[in-house]
This record gives sequence, structure tokens and C-alpha cells, in this order.
Amino acid sequence: MITLEVNDAAVVQQKALLEQLLTTNPKTEKALQKLIRKAIKEARAETASKIKFKNGDPRHAAQSIRTTVYKKILGANINIYNSRRAHGSIDYTPPRKQRPPHARGGNRRKRSAETQRILSYGPLDRGFILRFVNSGAGKGGDRNTRYGARGSIAARNFLRTAGEPALVKAVDTLSNLIDSELQNILNKKK
Repeated sequence: MITLEVNDAAVVQQKALLEQLLTTNPKTEKALQKLIRKAIKEARAETASKIKFKNGDPRHAAQSIRTTVYKKILGANINIYNSRRAHGSIDYTPPRKQRPPHARGGNRRKRSAETQRILSYGPLDRGFILRFVNSGAGKGGDRNTRYGARGSIAARNFLRTAGEPALVKAVDTLSNLIDSELQNILNKKK
């Protein structure tokens, strides 16, 4: 005959330890959110670094890629910042490749106030540019404004092509971080 003896104190201790590791525990939830934030931050940096413009990104439009870590559920996302208000202007003068006309003795045409306003958009205010580049503009033809036809912008869908591999990598990173964090918690309790 085989007998099995159960140590009730050990079972109660293990049950308490497992309950402490559940995501319903506020401390565990905070620790997991911190790990998610770390993984998604790395994914955002990788996504922003893959955004390539023909002339570079002198006004730092890639800074308008943002991350969100959810509070009610454990998760996060990467998207383009949709600004509803201005974040302040910057003084930007495009680099000149030739000598300016006034240096050659010609008359220099003044910039309009509208042009100066558009040139002074800050990095976070340039999210609309990334939206145009990502999803395109002028479906089925030209974009028409009150100033006439302005051509169309083809959708490049860079956020998906650059963001998905970064998110897959973030999931792997997060999995490893969670495993090591749980192992640390288990080691502290022993």
C-alpha cells in the first residue's frame, strides 16, 4: 500500500505565492505594465528609425510616432500622434544648396505668413504629414484645393511594414522579461 502525506502548510504557502503572481494582484499588474512599457518603447524606437524620407527627416516628423500602454487591460499599441492643438513653433530654415538671391544682388521674395507658419510646425505637430504618407491622399485622382490641383500622394503604409516586425520582436522581448520577472518573484519568496 502506498501512502501519500500532504504538508498543508506548504500547499497554503504555494497557493498564496501563485495568487500573488496573478494579474489581478495590483503589484503584479503594475510590474507587468512597466515591462510592457519597456518593450513597446523599444518597438516604437525601431519603428521610428525605419521611417525614411527622400530628403531625410530634418523636422523630426518621426517623433510623432507614439505609444499607448492600456490601464484597464494589459496591452499597448503604436500609432501616429493625432494632435488637436499646437505644441509650440520652432524656428526652421531649410538648408540652402545655392547662394540666396539677395546675395547675388537680386530681389529676394519674402515668405508669406502662411508659409512661415507651416515651416514652424514642431515635430509633434507634423503627425499629419505621416498620416498623409502612410494612408495616402487624393483617392482616385488629384487633390484639389482652392489653389488648384495639387497631385495625389500614394499610400506607403510604412507604419504597418515597419511596425509589425517591431511589435513581433516586442512580444518576444516581453515574454522573456515576464519570465525573468516571475522567476525573480519566485526566488524572493523562497
